[in-house]
Amino acid sequence: MLTASQIQELVKGGEGYNVDFKRSVPSKVKEISEEVAAFANAAGGYVLIGVDDDDRIIGAEIDNNKRSAIQDTIGEISPALKCEFYPVNVEGKKVWVVDVPSGKDKPYISGGVIYVREGANCQKLRSAEEIRAFFAECAKIFYDAIPCRWFDIEKDIEPSNFRTFMEMANLSDTLPIRRLFESLELMTEEGIAKNATALFFGREPERKFPHAVIRCLRFKGFDKVHIIDDKTFGGPLYQQYLNALSWIESKLEVEYIIKGTGPREEIWEIPLDVFKESIMNAICHRDLYEEGGTIMVEVYDDRVEISNPGGLLPVVAAEFGHKSMSRNPLIFGLFTRMQVVEKVGSGIPRMRRLMKEAGLPEPKFDTQGFFTVTFMKRTKTVSAIDGTLNGTLNGTLNGTEKLVFECIKATPGITANDLIQQTGKSVRTIRRVVKQLIEMRLIEYIGSKKTGGYFLMSKN
Repeated sequence: MLTASQIQELVKGGEGYNVDFKRSVPSKVKEISEEVAAFANAAGGYVLIGVDDDDRIIGAEIDNNKRSAIQDTIGEISPALKCEFYPVNVEGKKVWVVDVPSGKDKPYISGGVIYVREGANCQKLRSAEEIRAFFAECAKIFYDAIPCRWFDIEKDIEPSNFRTFMEMANLSDTLPIRRLFESLELMTEEGIAKNATALFFGREPERKFPHAVIRCLRFKGFDKVHIIDDKTFGGPLYQQYLNALSWIESKLEVEYIIKGTGPREEIWEIPLDVFKESIMNAICHRDLYEEGGTIMVEVYDDRVEISNPGGLLPVVAAEFGHKSMSRNPLIFGLFTRMQVVEKVGSGIPRMRRLMKEAGLPEPKFDTQGFFTVTFMKRTKTVSAIDGTLNGTLNGTLNGTEKLVFECIKATPGITANDLIQQTGKSVRTIRRVVKQLIEMRLIEYIGSKKTGGYFLMSKN
């Protein structure tokens, strides 16, 4: 049974993957059985009656008739599920607890419908196809819920990362770690830490999970030929997230617009907030069973691609951009408690909106095998390529050199033969001009002699 202090800690953290609040018994008591079935189909959890929407304990009185109605509606769940239902006095206010175990005979059905837990929400599987697809995927245990027998919560936790979690989740540090992890469903019934515990709080989880990292690559040009920076970020998942964001920011260009005495406005090649969404999605939704793949962040001259192992679950593909279902619900729930994750299912629409507001093409999604999102950079003006380029074009380059430069700008990767055709100049002239532009560090040749071409010189 939960104690009063445990309930207070759960309420401080807000609703999440393993806890749901009810101000009072709902008029449709069936809502409780739906939440209970969703918890049973996931990792278990608690329905707390007597907690309002502002995360305040207000208490609730439940008479015998309502209590009987709650027990009856839970009793209608199929197959039968044993839950504890009891009151706890919390500083003079009565909070009723429905204590739901993770069911051993999934799926559990309420009112002929299968409900699942996603973040702080209860979602309904609506079609036979969704049901088959979901349980075909989840018949194997969620990777983040597998017992992690090597992890010692007394020795292997990274302290500063743990403190950051407690602060951002608004949790008190007076609660013993083991009890906290038990309330967050991060321990098995036998008291063994789960994979999510090691991945989220461990010092160096990549020691045992070498694929659970983020690799960041900067390529020169528009393809994978020339790598000019290669970083791999391990450590606790939140630190991986922060490090990847910082690395991306260091690889993007920004323009500053200063109006009067007000603060300067930053115009990035790609809005930074889209990376907060896409990297978090990659961490929460990657298929950790695919031990040969990892999250990849790839920066090119014209775009950024972020990919993670595992395409869309069929149940999500049917409503892509509107429905979300994490392959790592415990990890997702921890990020939710830190308020790093936005409302479930909002990530894709938010990325689309941010790109549109910036005047950029909507992100492109490839959902087969790997889930990949591509963000196109802002088209560079001549002045953005080099601070002195406008003056160079206007003062130093002759007419033919300007013409060749503009052809390369308009068609990155253009070949010498195409330059000859587009400009009408001789082979000798084109050779001389491109050599001059290369020496001036305005253009560069990338690729092999047979398949390569000319590009504007990258700042990176």
